[in-house]
Formats: sequence, structure tokens, C-alpha cells
Amino acid sequence: MQYFVVMIDYGRRGREAIVDPEITRREVVSRIASGEYANISFIHEIAERSVEDITEEILAEAALPEIAASDTDLQAACFDHAHDLRKHEAV
Repeated sequence: MQYFVVMIDYGRRGREAIVDPEITRREVVSRIASGEYANISFIHEIAERSVEDITEEILAEAALPEIAASDTDLQAACFDHAHDLRKHEAV
């Protein structure tokens, strides 16, 4: 049997351990990426009789890809250029 323990820290209000034997690794990653799980202290994977800290692995999997600022600026510049061309067209 394999399951995950997600420890969430609420600061002064305490901590909560979420343990559900039916939840999969993919579901844990999905909940972190969606923001359902936040302020995570640690994530442990319990399989058979061993416990492994997989916090860094799961957080890396759940990380959203960052868009470089230069990509965004290029797209905005393209839209501005197209707008300028339309603005100066002969009517």
C-alpha cells in the first residue's frame, strides 16, 4: 500500500496533515499546481514500511513553467505593430 502525507502549515492556527490512501501522486501534484494545497511543510510518501521525503520532487513537478519577459514583450510589440499598420492604412 502506498499513500502520501501532505503537511500544511497554517501559521499560528496550527498544522494539518492530509492523508488519503486513495489519492495518487498525480492528484497531489494537481492540487498543488491549482493552489488547493499551499504553505506546504513537507510531503512524505509512505510505501510498505518505508517513509520518504519527496517534498522537493513534488513541488518541482507542480511548478508552472515561467514565461520569459522577452517572449511577452515580443508578442506585445507584434500586436502594437499590427495596430499601427491598421491605423495608418488609406481609407
